[in-house]
Amino acid sequence: MHDEKELIARARKGDRAATDRLLRLHYDTVHAVCRRIVIDRHAAEDATQAAMIAVVRALPGFDGRAKFTTWLYRIATNAAIDEVRRIRRRPVPVDHSAVTVAQPGDRTEWVAERLAFESALGSVTEEYRPALVLRHVAELDYAEIAEVLGLPVGTVRSRLARGRSQLMAALGNPDGGTGRQNPTEDPGLSAADPRPEGGTR
Repeated sequence: MHDEKELIARARKGDRAATDRLLRLHYDTVHAVCRRIVIDRHAAEDATQAAMIAVVRALPGFDGRAKFTTWLYRIATNAAIDEVRRIRRRPVPVDHSAVTVAQPGDRTEWVAERLAFESALGSVTEEYRPALVLRHVAELDYAEIAEVLGLPVGTVRSRLARGRSQLMAALGNPDGGTGRQNPTEDPGLSAADPRPEGGTR
């Protein structure tokens, strides 16, 4: 397997084999982000293809100042948001077969909770959904999400808080609940990080 930095350098110079390899390496990640933001399976596939095309077109201009994955998530998120705007006027079905993140041990209870989380995403306001996906699916930190979305960190925190409230309401637990950990809980909001969601950048 070629080193990714080498692949990126070759792809930027127009090496088609390196570009194809790079796209294959990241296709599942891009698709997972698009799937959860767009919700509708077929529309998410369209968004994924649009993102892949955008990556190929933009690669020559990738300067390495941002991490490649951050740059990639930005393109995927923008493609997904564009697709959501295109389908906004028609109903978007909630698809329970959305791709889920693998969990060691294959715990039935965890899988059930994760499927509920996937379904509940469809009820989250479009404004808040990308931040939730980037946090809970892509597992980016607040600074990375802010960079991808072009927003202040404080705005990211606010959108995550509001998005989680909508998620919990959709899951039938508007107060967040107590006891065992829910897949919407964010370990980034702990005693070690006591700032409010609308905190400073």
